[in-house]
Amino acid sequence: MDNLTVFTEFLLMDVAGSWELRVLQGVLFLLIYLGALTGNLMTVTVTLTDTHLHSPMYFFISNVALLDFASISVIVPKVIVNSMTGNKSISLTECAAQIFLYILFAEVEFALLVVMSYDRYMAICHPLHYGLIITPSLCSQAAAGSWASGLVYSAIHTGCMFRLPFTKTNVIQQYFCDVPQILRISSADVQFSEFAIIAISICLVLLCFSFMFISYVNIFLSVLKMQSVESRNKAISTCTPQLAILLLFIISGTIAYLGPTAKKPSLKNLLTAMFYTVVPPFVNPIIYCLRNREISAALGRMFSRYSQFTVKDFLD
Repeated sequence: MDNLTVFTEFLLMDVAGSWELRVLQGVLFLLIYLGALTGNLMTVTVTLTDTHLHSPMYFFISNVALLDFASISVIVPKVIVNSMTGNKSISLTECAAQIFLYILFAEVEFALLVVMSYDRYMAICHPLHYGLIITPSLCSQAAAGSWASGLVYSAIHTGCMFRLPFTKTNVIQQYFCDVPQILRISSADVQFSEFAIIAISICLVLLCFSFMFISYVNIFLSVLKMQSVESRNKAISTCTPQLAILLLFIISGTIAYLGPTAKKPSLKNLLTAMFYTVVPPFVNPIIYCLRNREISAALGRMFSRYSQFTVKDFLD
């Protein structure tokens, strides 16, 4: 036991060997981050400022946009700094904070996606009861419940992973503190506890997926029965973005936690990790802007007002 080394910092993966490639990698992450920042903050701004979007569905969409911005902000700024400076280390405290926040935002977003499926089910399948059931108070309670469940789940997960010191190695074959990589270098007791937590989590996730699947099946059955083409197109335009984001969330989570754990640095490992950490926050606002007609129209009105103010100020 006296010869064991207890690590207090970790070494992250470095795919780019030369300084030029590291700078290129940093610039790529910076551009993606700025794109995600712009898209998500624009989504939040338009849902808050446009009175046409003051409804429960857009309240949840703005929450998801904030979560996407928060989740990418947990990982990417550190990657950009490390790429530019050539620093590969991350402290134990920073690593624990990164995992806690990333799991928190991911779990809250998943909970909100479940709530949003019920919201669309009530709006399309039971429109007469929608205003009586989906009230602002219920939306606030659903959002608060999502955050509370995320805090509890993330605290249990993170506390379990970091309850014992790391003595195997301090090398993480990833550009951030990833849960599978931390489990790979954890002790056997921690791995057993985490696998038990993950098994329980999978059961809960499957239950939520069943609920969402039933909700969307009923939604599309109701859409097929609609006589009005305009009502049918409006219902589809509000549901397809959520389905696309849900599918992206499922694929990302599957790759992250059920895929093989890398044991050496590679470009494939980097691209895979980028897919489930960076792509969803970057793509989600694009999906909403392209597929949701009301958000597209609201963005058009916002840009029109901004251009009018700019021209007026210039003439004055």
